[in-house]
Amino acid sequence: MSHIDELDEFEAELELTLKKEYSAVFGLFRYCVLTQDATYLCNKLDLQYVPQPSYPFFHLRMEDVWVWDKNRPTRMIPRAEVYTSSDVTVEELRGEGDEPSLTAEDLAERIGEPLSRDDEQ
Repeated sequence: MSHIDELDEFEAELELTLKKEYSAVFGLFRYCVLTQDATYLCNKLDLQYVPQPSYPFFHLRMEDVWVWDKNRPTRMIPRAEVYTSSDVTVEELRGEGDEPSLTAEDLAERIGEPLSRDDEQ
């Protein structure tokens, strides 16, 4: 197998892992935010439209964020700010006060990684 084939296989495994994780965590978040550059899941969102003479400009502040990026060591981050002049799509996944019914055990099972003893305490 060549190095290119190994790299392609590695990239395919990363992409599959990312898709499985996205499916597993999707129900934990209130918003799905799509920009030209990335996809975010978050529980708190502040979207500001900042008018400019020649193009629209958006400033997004998010908290409790999951970022779609297979190359990040961790996809969960406490806060993110995004500035963009491209389209922004926001989907509200659940209403105010609707809490997800997913437990840590259910999440670990969905992702396919059993909880370690330390996680259970």
